[in-house]
Amino acid sequence: MHAVVIVGTGFGAISAAIALLKRDIDDFVMLERRSFAGGTWLQNSYPGAAVDVQSPLYSIAGEPYAWSHLFAKQNELAAYTQNLIAKYLLCEHIRLNAEVVGAIWRDSYWDVRLANDEILTCKAIINATGPLSNPVVPEFNGFDKFKGSSFHTNDWQHSVDITNKKVAVIGSGASAVQVIPAIVDKVATLHVIQRTPHWVIARMDWAFPRWLSNVFAFLPLYTVIRWFIYWTLEMRVLAFKYSRTLLKVLAEGPARKHLKNQVGDEALRKKLTPDFTIGCKRIILSNIYYPALQKANCELHDQHDTFIGFTENGLSFAGSGDLEVDVVVFATGYNASDSMVSYDVTGRKGTRLNEHWRDYPRAYLGTTVPNFPNFFVITGPNTGIGHTSAIFVIESQMKYVMRCIDILQSSKVKAIEPTESAETEYTEMVHSEMEKTVWKTGGCASWYQNKQGKVIAMFPGFSFTFRRLCKRFIFGHHHIE
Repeated sequence: MHAVVIVGTGFGAISAAIALLKRDIDDFVMLERRSFAGGTWLQNSYPGAAVDVQSPLYSIAGEPYAWSHLFAKQNELAAYTQNLIAKYLLCEHIRLNAEVVGAIWRDSYWDVRLANDEILTCKAIINATGPLSNPVVPEFNGFDKFKGSSFHTNDWQHSVDITNKKVAVIGSGASAVQVIPAIVDKVATLHVIQRTPHWVIARMDWAFPRWLSNVFAFLPLYTVIRWFIYWTLEMRVLAFKYSRTLLKVLAEGPARKHLKNQVGDEALRKKLTPDFTIGCKRIILSNIYYPALQKANCELHDQHDTFIGFTENGLSFAGSGDLEVDVVVFATGYNASDSMVSYDVTGRKGTRLNEHWRDYPRAYLGTTVPNFPNFFVITGPNTGIGHTSAIFVIESQMKYVMRCIDILQSSKVKAIEPTESAETEYTEMVHSEMEKTVWKTGGCASWYQNKQGKVIAMFPGFSFTFRRLCKRFIFGHHHIE
């Protein structure tokens, strides 16, 4: 029996593994469904992929790196991830091609079932599969007839040569905004299918000289820079939650100016202007997206030229008719609100997690669920953050998770879980506070919301508030057996 099974090998899983090793707990296994380890930044290798949080902050505390850009690109993030795996010898704990399909609580331990029907037993499970691991491809009319190549940005097919091909990108969110400028000069024609436009602001990125990169690898200076960036970004919550005026001045104003400066054509500018409050959906950072859309070989299809579906040789639109396309790229996002745990989990008395979350996913501190002992969800319900680094939130959760693990290390303790009243009180607080935020009142439908329109992805406040809640372990909020 393992002390802990960690599901996943991305930043959440790596953070958990490092925290366990620092407690001299090495009896754990990390399960990866793919043939390689590393999570998001190994999987998402599409052209133009990069992080939208400054690299010194979008990294694990105490693990500096000689970043070459303020906003790291995918290859550098992949290298950073692999360096951490190597540094902590995590390959000794990782099992590849090990997809979890189910977990059942057996009174004092978990049975974890893999796709090959192998059963692993453990005292605790840390689910670190991540909210952006289940890509979504909507059902389109006639897709089964299409004879060309197609794939999601999450699973970019590098074997498909797009050079001088007729390509379509379906979607206009964060991934699309990175892909489009990266491929527009390689393809013959590029058709961009936009359902709704997003707010875009300038990306203040810099390439660092080698000497400055080396500064980032020096822990004391790295820590100072990291906290400076953190507190600068944290002030954004004032706009997202407390002041629409501040939101207009600090975000919408610059976004409108950016659009006007880069798009001279008034008709195109109108197509690219959102009708919702900035921040309601993810704010996108780019200096090259708008120029790419104005290339001679690029055409934007918005709601006035409705995408109808697929034909044998391409796409069909209400306005422009049928268009021939060789390759279709789905930049259609992820199921981040209704599919936080992708496998079947059965807790006490046969309680199933997907049934418990039928109305909407909910968890104490976004991490633990009543009737599911010793089960921890990293980046669970309402732990997303729209203004700062997701890794900061993951590390906050670890403070709570490891406190629970410390308690479980006692020979007298076999199970820990939040009480139903504690989870209910926490969830009601979260959704009450959510009513004040732009994510709830901004007038948009986004992936932050579940199918019922409840904002599930985001935490409605400062990230330091969430960290304080995670650090303050309250015994009365838990049932310890």
